[in-house]
Amino acid sequence: MDTIFALASARGKAGVAVIRISGPRAWDAASALGGPLPEARRASVRKLEWNGEPLDEGLVLTFADGASFTGELAVELHIHGAVATIEAVLRALGGMSGLRMAEPGEFTRRALENGRFDLSQVEGLADLIDAETEAQRKQALKVLSGDVSRQAEAWRRDLIRAAALLEATIDFADEDVPVDVGPEVLRLVEGVVAELRQAITGYGAAERIRQGFEVAIVGRPNAGKSTLLNALAGREAAITSETAGTTRDVIEVRMDVDGLAVTFLDTAGLRVTEDDVERIGVRRAIDRAAAADLRIFLLDREGDVPLVSAREGDIVTLGKADLNQGSASGRLSVSGKTGAGIGELIRRVSEMLGSRSASAGIITRERQRQAVSAAISSMESACDAVRAGPSRTEIAAELLRRGVRALDSLVGRVDVEDLLDDIFARFCIGK
Repeated sequence: MDTIFALASARGKAGVAVIRISGPRAWDAASALGGPLPEARRASVRKLEWNGEPLDEGLVLTFADGASFTGELAVELHIHGAVATIEAVLRALGGMSGLRMAEPGEFTRRALENGRFDLSQVEGLADLIDAETEAQRKQALKVLSGDVSRQAEAWRRDLIRAAALLEATIDFADEDVPVDVGPEVLRLVEGVVAELRQAITGYGAAERIRQGFEVAIVGRPNAGKSTLLNALAGREAAITSETAGTTRDVIEVRMDVDGLAVTFLDTAGLRVTEDDVERIGVRRAIDRAAAADLRIFLLDREGDVPLVSAREGDIVTLGKADLNQGSASGRLSVSGKTGAGIGELIRRVSEMLGSRSASAGIITRERQRQAVSAAISSMESACDAVRAGPSRTEIAAELLRRGVRALDSLVGRVDVEDLLDDIFARFCIGK
């Protein structure tokens, strides 16, 4: 196996840069640069040289076989973060026999292959690297720490127990079996099914935390939608004009709202129009509003009625609060120009999306959802077979084995190879 190396910290000038080396020649490579190595997991200062030329002075940290991130012999070089220094050390490593630059995600791939992570943990690590908000960080960290793995193992253990009971009745089919195993099998399998259903119910909220929520601002032309979007963004994200129909396409602004990733959508004003381009914009506005997680209906006057039906939880507010003084309806009123009501609007958005995210479960990806769905389908069929009587015991046992296999695919024990290239292509080179 090749020994690989790469810059593990961000590129560009920095106080400290970390270069990671992993593989059978990792320690030899570090020794060639810095002389005698410190004991494993103890950092020590070394002067780094190559071919008699000084490179830098930095910390050398070694990891023994089986005790590193990758599960292999590994070294981290903590050096000064000057671009020239980084390039000099990488160039020296590249000149050594048996060493090569790592490919994207190759360190993590080796960690998977060496049993340091399972597939769900790898996906959690990918999400942690991409995390932009507190909610995304917390969710990714739970998956990375093994929450999915531990729960899948508990489910798997109960299914194997149930399958073993059925197998026993098959093995002793010609003898009198003193105990009817059917009730115990049903208890075990139905318990797992109930937990799986609960896990899959929380998928939608977990996926939205990972991908981000969408909030559409909807209203008539000149209701103040673009001005409101600019106020929320704190910059001129959308063109504002007194001319109706200025916004023709959906304008998106991504924000962090109390730890949640939220994309606000400024949509075209909803009205009947003879302008072909504006009509396309109106259609897109209606479609994006329908697909959004939450809608803010911005009314331009009291008594105005939204042209798109509001759903439960949607926010209806009166726009242009600086002009619509004296509203007695008690309705929330906002002004993108003065900022009036903006804080309360954000609070309501946060409250609504926060309540939805509270139901998030441990299943965060579509691949995981499909694996759980397949397991549920197999187990429900197995229960039907058990209820049908002894004549279908073998079928029930086979269906339970399929359920176990589906759970194995959840954590990557099986059916993993076709996923890896796509997953690791999204990683940076040093990870």
